[in-house]
Amino acid sequence: MFYVFVQANILPGTTWKCFMRAAVDVHFNPLVSLAHALASKGLLCIRITCKGLNLTDRVKAYHEVWESFLSRKEFTVTKIFLAGKSAGAWAASSMARQLTAGSEQAVQGLVCLSFRLHPVGQTDHCQRSEDLLGLPKELPVLFLSGTADNMCEKNILENVITGLKSPATVQWIEGAGHGLAVEGRFEESVLDEINSRVMSWILERS
Repeated sequence: MFYVFVQANILPGTTWKCFMRAAVDVHFNPLVSLAHALASKGLLCIRITCKGLNLTDRVKAYHEVWESFLSRKEFTVTKIFLAGKSAGAWAASSMARQLTAGSEQAVQGLVCLSFRLHPVGQTDHCQRSEDLLGLPKELPVLFLSGTADNMCEKNILENVITGLKSPATVQWIEGAGHGLAVEGRFEESVLDEINSRVMSWILERS
């Protein structure tokens, strides 16, 4: 799942939603909850999912949706934050790198939830970190993952971050796995924690 959070001036009465090949991910509770929380703070949220294509095709599809959004006259975009979960964070970081190559001020922040850094049990094989390494020093990045995530080992992520030019913040959800669930905690409590952390980080930069 790939997200765009937008601070924009919107004409009264305007609504705009976009889904690309809706899949199960579009109903994933942590992402739905986060979208609602950010919308309550006045940020327009575009949720896009594109299932079954390779990363290059996904990012191309997301670019087309984004350009379509920008062409609409009822929106005046002032700030852009890209976000994604798991492989969606690959797409978000790839798109952020491409957009900032044209203008370093094109994106104001990148949020990576449960970044899929390596396959389960293959901690010697980092995936898709090249886009992160190519991000400019002006683009802040938030990584939010669980301490029990078997596709994002804590020490490996922290090692990758030392090589970034971008200022990176890492926040850990204690006991959460790749799906951001925590055994022994009510889901609502975990979602509130995730939402609070992400909202605070974005609003500090809005």
